[in-house]
Amino acid sequence: MIVLGLTGGIGMGKSTASATFRRLGVPVFDADAAVHALQARGGRAVGPIGAAFPGAVVDGRVDREALRRAVLGNAPALKRLERIVHPLVRDEEHRFLARARRAGKRIVVLDVPLLLETGGEKRVDRVVVVSAPDAVQRVRVLLRGGMTEERLEAIRARQMPDREKRRHADHVLQTGISRHFAQAAIRRLVAQLRRPVLSATDGFPPP
Repeated sequence: MIVLGLTGGIGMGKSTASATFRRLGVPVFDADAAVHALQARGGRAVGPIGAAFPGAVVDGRVDREALRRAVLGNAPALKRLERIVHPLVRDEEHRFLARARRAGKRIVVLDVPLLLETGGEKRVDRVVVVSAPDAVQRVRVLLRGGMTEERLEAIRARQMPDREKRRHADHVLQTGISRHFAQAAIRRLVAQLRRPVLSATDGFPPP
């Protein structure tokens, strides 16, 4: 099974890329969705986060805005949160991979925003980076509800610069040209990875 690590900065088009992989029948593990589930009512992260960040849990679920205020610009608090959340997300990821192997999947995608920042490239076979020009990124992100320049810069400060991400990539998906261009690139990549691998003796008669 080939494990692709899909990553990219905020607003680079990673969600669109994930949706395209899914439409092509490739299972995708969405790390952000896993975090949301862990912090929802009944989620495994609710108790530990409530203990570490008083006031961050309301009605049995994590108040994400309150939690954001608690860690924004506070490196020790952010590290404390990561020590709670990251192992739980990794556990969900392991379960996803086990299910995919049992189902005989040839390709899977791990959609992880901070894949490279956390050393996650070591647990995937290939790194796929979505990339777009800085101006395109800013416009996309600032159009989101509740987003501000300050919040965008705080998020970008946590993320590896795009140019550095591209240096670590096995495949770069350019999303700033058009959605059709990016989707076509993903279709080509999936088709390439699904081709059977030929051994050195394939096509030759046995000795």
